Amino acid sequence: MKRKLLWSAKSWDELSKDDLYELLALRTEVFVVEQNCVFQDMDFKDQISLHLLGRDEDGVLRAYSRLFDTDQYYKGYQSIGRILTHGKTRKSQYGIELLEVSIETLKKNFGPVSVKIGAQKYLTSFYSKFGFKEIGEDYIEDGIPHCIMIKD
Repeated sequence: MKRKLLWSAKSWDELSKDDLYELLALRTEVFVVEQNCVFQDMDFKDQISLHLLGRDEDGVLRAYSRLFDTDQYYKGYQSIGRILTHGKTRKSQYGIELLEVSIETLKKNFGPVSVKIGAQKYLTSFYSKFGFKEIGEDYIEDGIPHCIMIKD
């Protein structure tokens, strides 16, 4: 698949103030405003994660995820979290590109290990296209149905 976005992966120390402001604004726009969900987004895990930023040709942040090495989020697994695309670009296939690049970036930076995510339940069919499988029981997080999924 030809990449449509320009990707960069940055540690906490590599993020500029503008990067940080932009990614927090986009996370708030998607998770708080769009999903009408009041929750504590800033959870002190940004400092230990790798931030994957997908920008369009104009430099606008269109896709984002947080990447965690083994044991940083789930014991024995790498993880991807705060997976999102900008609402105005959802039909652009950026979500597919984001997940592909997230998985590639995990492998490149941390090596090949199983990946565990806490997925919003309505997105399980999307994640299953990338080899993720549901395990365990569904749960509610911040008022939204979720499930745990693992990709070996």
